[in-house]
Amino acid sequence: MPLAIVGLAILFNIFNGFFNGYWFGYLTPRYDNSWLLEPKFIAGAVLLLTGMLINVSSDQKLLSLRKGEHTGYYIPYGGMFKYVSSPNLFGEILEWLGWAMMSWCLPSFSFALWTMANLLPRALDHHRWYRKRFPDYPKERKAVIPFIL
Repeated sequence: MPLAIVGLAILFNIFNGFFNGYWFGYLTPRYDNSWLLEPKFIAGAVLLLTGMLINVSSDQKLLSLRKGEHTGYYIPYGGMFKYVSSPNLFGEILEWLGWAMMSWCLPSFSFALWTMANLLPRALDHHRWYRKRFPDYPKERKAVIPFIL
């Protein structure tokens, strides 16, 4: 991985952490317990947990393809791989959209937007790679958003 990409990722997370931390630590009024019952908080929590489940299970599926002596590349099947080439990235997008809904603040929505700006092109690139490498790659699979993209 190029050092510039690593450096930019570190820089992004420093800024993201600062802005979210500053928002929650200094700018926003304190969230009280009633916030936990707000529909946007509950919907966001469901979205975050769904995204986490998709992300983790998809990563586990990818790791299982490389167990033992299997060192080549394979088409992943099962779970959300039925619908998209990069369900782990789809899951991560859902996680951060869920977080943005739960916290309902500009820094969190900004982070969700920048996460999508980073992950959508990666997912499209993965999708093109799979189609090029495997002639029998499932034609109905989308890149990252089921039935859409």
